[in-house]
Amino acid sequence: MYSLTATIFVAILSCCLLKVTEQQYTPDWTSIDSRPLPAWYDESKIGIFIHWGVFSVPSIRSEWMWWDWKGDNPTSDVVSFMNKTYPADWTYADFAEQFRAEFYNPNEWADIFAASGA
Repeated sequence: MYSLTATIFVAILSCCLLKVTEQQYTPDWTSIDSRPLPAWYDESKIGIFIHWGVFSVPSIRSEWMWWDWKGDNPTSDVVSFMNKTYPADWTYADFAEQFRAEFYNPNEWADIFAASGA
């Protein structure tokens, strides 16, 4: 009995502590866009994520080029490009030797990120 009483008390107390929103929103963009943003949202910085790897060597499509080349549903232009450009026994791992990043300039990237506010 004590456990049930304590549970009910905690449930009622929790409900009393919940902040009730005065503004009610409707499921449309005008209503949703009218909500105020929290201060931290405008004060926070943005982040930048870079995904760079051996898929850059053939420079076709994106980081998903392997999937477009060898996946369940290959893309014809990627398959054609690979057949014309690389030997028949070429593998994705073979690109690693050619991934040299000779034009990589980390200071230039850092300057760009800093200028963006990230």
